[in-house]
Amino acid sequence: MLVHTVIFWLRKDLPSEERAEFLEGLKSLEGIESIAALHLGTPAQTGDRPVIDRSYDFCLTVVLPDLAAHDAYQVDPLHQTFLERFASYWERVRIIDAD
Repeated sequence: MLVHTVIFWLRKDLPSEERAEFLEGLKSLEGIESIAALHLGTPAQTGDRPVIDRSYDFCLTVVLPDLAAHDAYQVDPLHQTFLERFASYWERVRIIDAD
């Protein structure tokens, strides 16, 4: 199993309708066949601690069966379309992959 987590910081000047489009774009990734599970989230309102980072806008977590599924996800047309359409919407992105 491989867990692929992507954290997005959107541009501060992004209008609310484009933020909504971005969320729909994230949801479209659910159609990628190699994905076993997908979760979308925004910063949770958990207690304040120095290690908590709520500075991001969206977090995408994708569970894939193995590295081959991850590689298929990366080149899937839905993923490529998402990247082409929305790359200009974020100012920063961080990816964490875990076995």
